Amino acid sequence: MANATATTATVEQHAGGHEAAEPTIHGIGAGAIVAAAMFVFLLILAWKKVPGTITKGLDNQIAAIRRELADAKALRAEAEALRAEYAARIANAEKDAAAMLEHARTESAAIVAKAEADTREVIARREKMASDKIAAAERAAVDDLRATAAAAAASAAGQIIAARHGADADRALVDSAIAGLTH
Repeated sequence: MANATATTATVEQHAGGHEAAEPTIHGIGAGAIVAAAMFVFLLILAWKKVPGTITKGLDNQIAAIRRELADAKALRAEAEALRAEYAARIANAEKDAAAMLEHARTESAAIVAKAEADTREVIARREKMASDKIAAAERAAVDDLRATAAAAAASAAGQIIAARHGADADRALVDSAIAGLTH
């Protein structure tokens, strides 16, 4: 009985004189035992549906990766749309800034031109007002001069007449004036 359960070893002779022993169980070699163990292991895995579970897990991971890829594609498309939108906004902002700058230049040129025209009008009005004042002052001076000359002439004539004419000369003048009126 000890022989039935005991392991036997077969000794082989190699060419170099060394002996190598291969362990066996009831005459079955180690390779056959490993192969049988692997076969039993694979049968247990198949019986417990491990390949299906592994496949299901891999399929779930593939589905998750596909969802992540789809999400990434959607995010990329959204990012590209945002980039295009912002690029368009930047282009529009640059156009608007250029238009505003051109409008400001045009408006400032118009303001400068109006200011120059207004300045010319103000200068012309002030020159006219100054020349009108000068002409009025000249007329007033001439009128004052005439009045002063007339007053001086009247005063001088009164003095000359008073000095040269007496009461007799006045009567003769009045009589000749009356005689001239009656004729």
